[in-house]
Amino acid sequence: MSIVSDRLDAPTVIATIDQLEGRIRARFADRGLPKAAAELRSAATEVTELGVHLRGRLRVLRWTARAASVLVALGMALVLVVAARDADLSGSVRSVDWVALVESTIQTLVFGGLTLLFLNALPDRLERRHLLRRLHRLRSLAHVIDMHQLTKDPERLRSDFEPTDATVAVDLTRAEMQHYLGYCSELLALVGKVAALCAEDSQDGLILETVSDIENLTNGMSRKIWQKISLLPD
Repeated sequence: MSIVSDRLDAPTVIATIDQLEGRIRARFADRGLPKAAAELRSAATEVTELGVHLRGRLRVLRWTARAASVLVALGMALVLVVAARDADLSGSVRSVDWVALVESTIQTLVFGGLTLLFLNALPDRLERRHLLRRLHRLRSLAHVIDMHQLTKDPERLRSDFEPTDATVAVDLTRAEMQHYLGYCSELLALVGKVAALCAEDSQDGLILETVSDIENLTNGMSRKIWQKISLLPD
């Protein structure tokens, strides 16, 4: 996999998926596995295009949020100044005016602070929502790929295997099954790479954790596939 400046190169990932899809179609054009490869290619393209589009939107949104935060902070300061100026802190009602001033100050700080927190968190929440949607699609795709290899049991190719009425027929030779399982493993590895593309520009803890979960999921599925390949009869 090509890496440019310590970053995954999205076009190279997509090109690798295209190459793998071509290899799968060359051997199994009449099966569902090429469709899974095409779906992965679509997901990778969507993630790449979203990254470019989202970076631009987030940049504008962050500057807008900062400008709005400055306005809110200035508004809070103005309200506090006006409240202090209007308060009558002399005479017999001094204690009452102090209570009103303190109450107004607390309300201004609380509501102003909540507004500032909302504005500063808005870009990250938008990024998280979009990326989690793409990562959910990739997780689902990993399970779809795993379903494709689920019934490819190497034991059914053994000469002493005794099928039952419920046995699912496997119309693959040993070489074909090895290629089929190998393609499933490669697809799962590329699902992990596409998931990693989602986190290239994100420092969000939930995004990074979700990407790590998908990588662990695909690695676990791939290990099971290679265990099957190792059990293929000679």
